[in-house]
Amino acid sequence: MPAVLHSKNFEIMRQQQILKLLLVVAIPLLIFGGLILINRSVDVEEIVIEEVEHRNDLPTILQRGVIKATTDYNSTNYFVYRGQPMGFHLEMLRMFSQHIGVELELFVSNDLDENFSCLMADGECDIIAMDLTVTRNRRNLFDFTAPHSQTRQVLVQRRPDNWYRMRSSEIEDNLVRSQLDIAGKTIHVQKNSAHIIRLKNLMEEIGDTIYIVEVDQESELLIERVANGEIEYTVSDEHVAQVNQTYYANIDIQTPLSFPQNLSWAVRHDTPLLKAAIDEWMIEFTKTRQYANLYAKYFQNPRSSLMAKSPYHSLGGGNISVFDDYFKRYSDIVGWDWRLIASMAFQESRFNNDAVSWAGAFGIMQLMPNTASMYNVGPTSAPVENIMAGVKYLNWIDRRLQDIITDDEERIKFVLASYNVGIGHVLDARRLAEKYGKDPNIWKDNVDYYVLNKSKPKYYLDPVVQHGYARGAEPYNYVSEVIERFEHYLNAVGS
Repeated sequence: MPAVLHSKNFEIMRQQQILKLLLVVAIPLLIFGGLILINRSVDVEEIVIEEVEHRNDLPTILQRGVIKATTDYNSTNYFVYRGQPMGFHLEMLRMFSQHIGVELELFVSNDLDENFSCLMADGECDIIAMDLTVTRNRRNLFDFTAPHSQTRQVLVQRRPDNWYRMRSSEIEDNLVRSQLDIAGKTIHVQKNSAHIIRLKNLMEEIGDTIYIVEVDQESELLIERVANGEIEYTVSDEHVAQVNQTYYANIDIQTPLSFPQNLSWAVRHDTPLLKAAIDEWMIEFTKTRQYANLYAKYFQNPRSSLMAKSPYHSLGGGNISVFDDYFKRYSDIVGWDWRLIASMAFQESRFNNDAVSWAGAFGIMQLMPNTASMYNVGPTSAPVENIMAGVKYLNWIDRRLQDIITDDEERIKFVLASYNVGIGHVLDARRLAEKYGKDPNIWKDNVDYYVLNKSKPKYYLDPVVQHGYARGAEPYNYVSEVIERFEHYLNAVGS
């Protein structure tokens, strides 16, 4: 994700932002914790920094410039559709990370044990961003943030065969409507989910046995198994069940098993400043029209079922684009993962071979005419030819940089920047980095700064610069966005 703060006073601005956030969220905690003595003359900044510097809390996150979160992979929270990473929690995480001025690093798992372990292992994750039901047992493990939504738990069951030919009363006769009638039933639920706690409490309430089968599968997969007749019952949060009912017309979700419950994110007990920052943002954000539109987009969208069944949905066909076979076929030319080339193509053209830029670049890979002519490709060439030429050009850049940037992963960033702005400007930025005491072989926080600022006379007029002015914001953001999207493809799309 592109960094939010870009200027030569970056560090000063970051320190000011850290102090501002700390003053907003930390002082109330310190006052109510009895840590500030009213009658004693003290320096507020000194207290705040001293009190929190030993924690892996908000100041640490702001200082490193990255917040680490984990979420689950399904049709609402996180997925890839037509090359675009999407999801309710992904979008909220992006908004919150932008709010505090840091980048987002995302881990994805549908195993609740893994998500919990990621949070509890100090430094691996800062937030679990999921639909976590707030329970007393879970409060012993971590702190919950202000809720992002509310739901209730419902029983998911299959309507009888040929239900669409039956009268409503006949259908009802074949469904469980009373919680008392769940006695003796076998219900499959995700391991470690709040649904288990609810079913155990329900057993006490009805005074009878419910056979609970805990499995390593999340709710959406269990709903699919109910629809396919593999299992009889599962439990789901109602808003997720409603989305899935648009995919599976033969499921029924009308039997509630709980009262409305809060759904929240989770943080560690030892990060109170992070929790306070999320709470403040979440409480305000959930009141906005933007939040209402976001919720409707993922949970009330009539197009959801069409999207999920698309061959270009990561949960449907598992393809990124219609050109995946070409990306796979030619990726060996440069030795890259094909999904990285797909991410580039999305950035360049949104997979539109008819796209033409203001500068005259054309095709899937947006080749400039002079570059395209090196590979005998023109505006009327087929997409496969444009992609092959683009990958050959990447390889040409890569070979020119191999002896300079020896680390393969680091060199990818320099190649991407060179593809976007030209290798000459990137070599200029390396010379500037070396002159000003930065590492010319490291992209982030070193060479990228001088690419970004190559539009300023101080730098493009510097004697070490050979290729003059460049609009540096574009390649700066290009590298970060292509790599971020590639990481999402790694999360959601098979190799």
